Amino acid sequence: MIEPRPRDAQPGLDLPPEVIEALRAQLGLMAEKTVERIVDEVPSYVDAFSGGMGQTIERAVHVALGTFLDMLSAESKDSEASIGTARGGAFELGRGEARSGRSMDALLAAYRVGARVSWREFATTTVAAGVSGELIAEFAELVFAYIDDLSAASVAGHTDELARSGRIRERNLDRLTISLLTGDSSDAIIAAAERASWAPPKTLTALILPVDQARGLTVDLDPRTLQLSESAPGLELGDEVAVLLVPNTGGRNRQVLMRTLRDRRAVVGPVRPWLQVQASYLRSQRASDLGVGGGMGPVDTDDHLAELVVGADREAIADLRARVLAPLAELRPSAVEKLADTLRAWLLHHGRRDAIAEVLFVHPQTVRYRMGQIRQIYGDRLEDPDFIRDATIALGL
Repeated sequence: MIEPRPRDAQPGLDLPPEVIEALRAQLGLMAEKTVERIVDEVPSYVDAFSGGMGQTIERAVHVALGTFLDMLSAESKDSEASIGTARGGAFELGRGEARSGRSMDALLAAYRVGARVSWREFATTTVAAGVSGELIAEFAELVFAYIDDLSAASVAGHTDELARSGRIRERNLDRLTISLLTGDSSDAIIAAAERASWAPPKTLTALILPVDQARGLTVDLDPRTLQLSESAPGLELGDEVAVLLVPNTGGRNRQVLMRTLRDRRAVVGPVRPWLQVQASYLRSQRASDLGVGGGMGPVDTDDHLAELVVGADREAIADLRARVLAPLAELRPSAVEKLADTLRAWLLHHGRRDAIAEVLFVHPQTVRYRMGQIRQIYGDRLEDPDFIRDATIALGL
């Protein structure tokens, strides 16, 4: 009977050359049985191991087990290099599994099957060769430690590929978002979407909000929602500002979006065809710059179109207001303020004296008196549609 090696012997398991050779002679059969059992027990590999791929896996198993025997052989001079190569192969196997879309559960199950099959065949050969029970026990320990080593390398490869793929896709999504926000050509945007593996929706809506309030928000939104929180060439975002592009928020979905944004200082642009979302972004940005809605809670720009129109050119609206009020220039400032407020109320309430008195908190007779002054000062201009338009715009908001 072949006895175990002394405890102070060199690392590894020194099996006699004839046992090593007997084990090597079984490698082809062991590899074949391993693949057969994996296909039987791990459904994810039924199609993957069919045809030429199955033969490739058999060769890989053959090499891995051969490397293990090299590691055990006292005559091997390159066992450390061989095990490094095996780990590298296992690492790449894990990366390949990630690229194929399979989880590590399937691969680890395959490793468990492989360990069981290979140990059964190894044990059969070593027992037939008269190896002692203690040495076989040491052999078993090394077999399973080796399989654990390879499976750990595959896990590392799988994790690395997922992280790498995630980083690449995240960069591509950022580039797509920048392309949309800067108004690139349709061809460039479509190409960017394809690189990012992003399925375009019919429409997109831009919204702007503080970065800290954007965290976790995408969980409640369409998974295709794009997000950007850093400036880029041709796109200057304010400090601590995030932009989200949310798919398909028209109709009732608009109400759902606004409810989702409750308690957040978000400014929501209009719905636009996805290739034209830059227009939605520019409007939300303009509304944010103008402080539309007072900055408390979410702001739907669709509810503030007049403010956006009037605020588009602040100097122009200031000039228009000055021109409309020019006839009052000779009066005292307090009188100008009262008559301007009365003229504004008269325009907005279509001359209804009681409604004007109510909003100004004065008696209807006071309204009558003030309007008499205004008619005396403005004369026929109060009948001029162009003046009425200008005065409504200048004083209405």
